[in-house]
Amino acid sequence: MTEQIDTDVSLDKKMKVRQNKLQKRLRREMGKAIEDFNMIEDGDKIMVCLSGGKDSYAMLDILMNLQRSAPISFELVAVNLDQKQPGFPEHILPAYLKSIEVPFHIVERDTYSVVKSVVPEGKTTCALCSRLRRGTLYGFADEIGATKIALGHHRDDILETFFLNMFYGGKLKSMPPKLVSDDGKNMVIRPLAYAREKDIAEYAALKEFPIIPCNLCGSQDGLQRQVIKEMLQTWDKQSPGRIETMFRSLQNVVPSHLADTEVFDFKSLEVGYRHGITPSMQGPAKTSDVPEMIDILSV
Repeated sequence: MTEQIDTDVSLDKKMKVRQNKLQKRLRREMGKAIEDFNMIEDGDKIMVCLSGGKDSYAMLDILMNLQRSAPISFELVAVNLDQKQPGFPEHILPAYLKSIEVPFHIVERDTYSVVKSVVPEGKTTCALCSRLRRGTLYGFADEIGATKIALGHHRDDILETFFLNMFYGGKLKSMPPKLVSDDGKNMVIRPLAYAREKDIAEYAALKEFPIIPCNLCGSQDGLQRQVIKEMLQTWDKQSPGRIETMFRSLQNVVPSHLADTEVFDFKSLEVGYRHGITPSMQGPAKTSDVPEMIDILSV
């Protein structure tokens, strides 16, 4: 009996150590993302969108942790959109949010019925569901005077979206860590932009967040995003570090070495300048690519 107690205590201690290590890593990565993109400013009211999934739970948890020691003052308000899915456990989120003493709102909108009435049976509902959810949350942010809307997308989501757009949409485009909505009214931030999904999943399990699964879109088989996710996971297993390298590429774009004439003025390139970029051209923002006249005879 005593040996069993000692084993349990030792295991509990190891789990606590691991949890603290993960929290520090996620906090460091979130702090870096916030700093790099100026996501949060003094006096901000952050509407933290809470779905009931591991990512949004972890985002709220780490944001609250940062809030306690941040050199600036900002407010957090948790918001959940109850889409009236059959069997949705409405009591879980309010109980959890009350237990951690964070201000919150539950917004009730029957988008489930709308999606089911519009999308044919067997077809993917994610796109329409996402648009309806986004529109509702944007409107509610205005109602409560939120200056920023925080979403729980992480590094893996950003990479998956990049490949989805490239493979199926013909665009080099992803989820930016920070953006302004099309109408210019809302600022969206993704504080977990630098965090790995597997770290978030492990942290959520150790913290025992009351996870609510998505039965409307996340459980559908054969989704394009799931195909991309499995591809990235396979690459990560075969070549550890490849995911990190790919994500860094999103922060190291060289327009002069792509093929978009709207982004780079290929027609005005001139011999005699580094990369052909003359002082009169709208060159890249990086200081390393500042136009510089060179002596072509010495090359």
